Amino acid sequence: MGVDLGDRLMRRPPPPVNRRRAGGGLRARPGGAGRRHEAARAPAATWHNAPAMGFACGIVGLPNVGKSTLFNSLSSAKAEAANFPFCTIEPNVGVVPVPDPRLEALAALHPSEKTLPATIRFVDIAGLVRGASQGEGLGNQFLGHIREVDAVAHVVRCFEDENVTHVEGRVDPVSDVGTIETELILKDLETVQKRVDRAKKASKGGDAKEKLALELCERLAAHLDTGRTARSLPGELQAPERELLRELSLLTAKPCFFVANVDEASLADVGSNPHYRALVAHAAGEGAQVVPICAALEEQIADLDPADRPEFLASAGLKEPGLHGVVRAGYELLGLVTYFTCGPKETRAWTIRRGWTAPQAAGVIHTDFERGFIKAEVIWWEDLVRLRTEAKCREAGKLAIEGKDYVVRDGDVMHFRFNV
Repeated sequence: MGVDLGDRLMRRPPPPVNRRRAGGGLRARPGGAGRRHEAARAPAATWHNAPAMGFACGIVGLPNVGKSTLFNSLSSAKAEAANFPFCTIEPNVGVVPVPDPRLEALAALHPSEKTLPATIRFVDIAGLVRGASQGEGLGNQFLGHIREVDAVAHVVRCFEDENVTHVEGRVDPVSDVGTIETELILKDLETVQKRVDRAKKASKGGDAKEKLALELCERLAAHLDTGRTARSLPGELQAPERELLRELSLLTAKPCFFVANVDEASLADVGSNPHYRALVAHAAGEGAQVVPICAALEEQIADLDPADRPEFLASAGLKEPGLHGVVRAGYELLGLVTYFTCGPKETRAWTIRRGWTAPQAAGVIHTDFERGFIKAEVIWWEDLVRLRTEAKCREAGKLAIEGKDYVVRDGDVMHFRFNV
């Protein structure tokens, strides 16, 4: 099922070095002014204990589609997975390490006291039902939880099992998606209409922002009223419009991907599953990704000792757990990348947004690093694994000294110099 995560990462060539201005990188001899941070060589306690930035992904779906079972496989927290609606009333939150073979390869060079992966926060949001936008099934509470996440993983049932009830009485993944999206759209429409009313009153005084808000919200209201999501609003928004849209915190403006919960027998050939095919066709119309998993199998995998998992996966005909696919989908959806810091005390993965510069990346470790940034020593992770030491990378010309305009690549190993 899918492509092996290790294969994808290990075989990927280094991306080109990017800078926001031509020649923007600062060239200097290593050992220049300022303090040098190598997050594993004597960091302050506040830095060492700071969690690597991940993202919050809300898991949504109708009751009994395998949502909480999926959450249990992703997290050490165990939500109650029962065969009746609303067994998950409070959102369950789990912090999940991001599997990354590059981190393991770097940690193996010089065994560190700690190896710290990047993390993802998953929020299991109780099952939505038809009428949730009007409060059915504790819907208002559930919808509020969705506002607090960065992306949405929509779990859809793509398996037949007469022993697991379906809230609508039949298995129809496209209809299920429509039920959830309709409730979210109705709630967004209510939010937008309230903002229209406020903008109409405020714009009478000539407020330019309120005039723009009125125009944008009227467009949004008309668009939502056709049953389409806010993220599919046609036309490119300008920066002030994007900020207004962000302030609205619309549920259907959040990026979304689908998790198709199939039966174990379908894993070897998910294309043979008609429910999965129907969901893929629907998602294609939205430009959304579909990740096939078997949630029940994933929970079994999660309960195994790590040493026993490869054999179990092989027996199930899998190259990797479904968690890896969910993590990749989330990363791609939100435009996240990972850089690394290495040393004897810790080897660590840090998650940042794609396109961030070296000072922004340094700020994830500690705000002082961004405020007092001088330069960064950068080695491509594969070069460090191949040459094995920083000194040999320097001798081979594989260690670069970069300045404030350097755009961090997915896979860079970085040391920061700063002075505050």
